[in-house]
Amino acid sequence: MEFLIYLELGALNLKFKIMEFDLTKFTPKIRRLNDMREVLCDRDFAKNAPDIELYYMYGDLVEDGDLKYSITVVPQNLLGNEFTKTKGHIHIGEYKETYTVLEGEAIYLMQKGDENEISDVYAVMAKKGESIIIPSGYGHVTINAAKETLKTGDWRNIACKQDYSLFEKLQGACYYYTTNGWIKNENYKNVPELRFEEALKSLPNLDFLR
Repeated sequence: MEFLIYLELGALNLKFKIMEFDLTKFTPKIRRLNDMREVLCDRDFAKNAPDIELYYMYGDLVEDGDLKYSITVVPQNLLGNEFTKTKGHIHIGEYKETYTVLEGEAIYLMQKGDENEISDVYAVMAKKGESIIIPSGYGHVTINAAKETLKTGDWRNIACKQDYSLFEKLQGACYYYTTNGWIKNENYKNVPELRFEEALKSLPNLDFLR
């Protein structure tokens, strides 16, 4: 399958140009079910389902100074009663990140806190061409609840590293998105009600990521 991704670099204050990525020419890192079993809502599915491929990460396709750009491809799927998602992580350090939906639709879940208390949690539903900003200090998960493949592009600082340990320890984020709607993850002790924010219609200048 061939994915052609068009990337606008104007937000970086570079000379405007369009870059085309044929992702069939790149080798992705593949996230499989065995990498995700400990973060799934449906424990019967997590225990018994075969080790299928879940999503594909094309890292560091572009570097500009201290910023880098990657693409993640998340095919539509159901993980038991839960819509397919990324594993979830928090950034080590005070780093922000941007995501833009290239194809399909995404739900971005963001949470701030630890296993004892989540101080804030919200979701953003984004369509093709819309973007979000991950605030520093927020863990996040990307969910594909649509009927088509999701392709999302992200800009982040090259020094930005990911920590998956909280999500692995507590069986995912503090909310799951399922065929029955949003379900609170009872492994977290104190979780506020989920709130919702609007996606951005376009990305701002990316200097705040540097």
